[in-house]
Amino acid sequence: MKKIKEIVNKNSFATTVYPILFGVLIVVLWQTQILHKILGADTFTLPMPSRIFDIILANTDSIWTNVVATLIVAIGGLIVGSALGFMLGVLATFAPKWGAGGLTVIAAFNAIPIIAIAPIANNLTKDLSDNPEIRSMIAKMIVVTLTCMVPMSINVNRGMTELKPFSLDLMKSYAAENRTVFFKLRLPNSVPYIFTALRVSVPVCVISALVSEYFAEFIIGVGRQIRENIVLAQYATAWAYITVACAIGIILYIILLIAEGITLKGRK
Repeated sequence: MKKIKEIVNKNSFATTVYPILFGVLIVVLWQTQILHKILGADTFTLPMPSRIFDIILANTDSIWTNVVATLIVAIGGLIVGSALGFMLGVLATFAPKWGAGGLTVIAAFNAIPIIAIAPIANNLTKDLSDNPEIRSMIAKMIVVTLTCMVPMSINVNRGMTELKPFSLDLMKSYAAENRTVFFKLRLPNSVPYIFTALRVSVPVCVISALVSEYFAEFIIGVGRQIRENIVLAQYATAWAYITVACAIGIILYIILLIAEGITLKGRK
């Protein structure tokens, strides 16, 4: 057991410290302009990290307003998409003839670029409300929902069908009802698969929200600010929002890992 714990601690150290050290190295190369020489860039199109940090501090209120708008879309779409994906995965488990075809159709959404879905979502929601902010938010949330629904539905179906050998036969030998089999066997077995899906969906929900904001009707959100500042050649401000977008994705992913560790603690 001690050897196993040592191996786990070493792996945790490697997966945490090495990326941090690599990030620090990149920032140092960036700040000293060595990175600029390597990439052949200038400080106008690739501003210094200190300049980006100053802009973030000077525009905290404005940035926070856009961050909240992006988080509402990303997290809202993640929740709705994951819930719909879970229900589709369950449906595919209990109705495999229909479910297999349904999962195939859902999986096909992975091949559709977000930049193609976003304008369609804007067109579909144009008559939902007289408030452009509400219309825009719903359209963006639809995009995130579709992208998050796919990994959840597929992984839930796997978790509920890829059971331990003879476990289902054992439940049948006890004359267990379908409800009992679902709550006592299939659902607990699917929990690790749900977190596997969320590991995919959490970064995807942020990316989908950012890209959908590029085409949104209402001008708000981190993604939209990146676009607007690039168009205006305000590259330092655009990089400030890019940095914030990266921070959003990292923080949400860390929260997911903590929740996963707590939920699956002691699980073999």
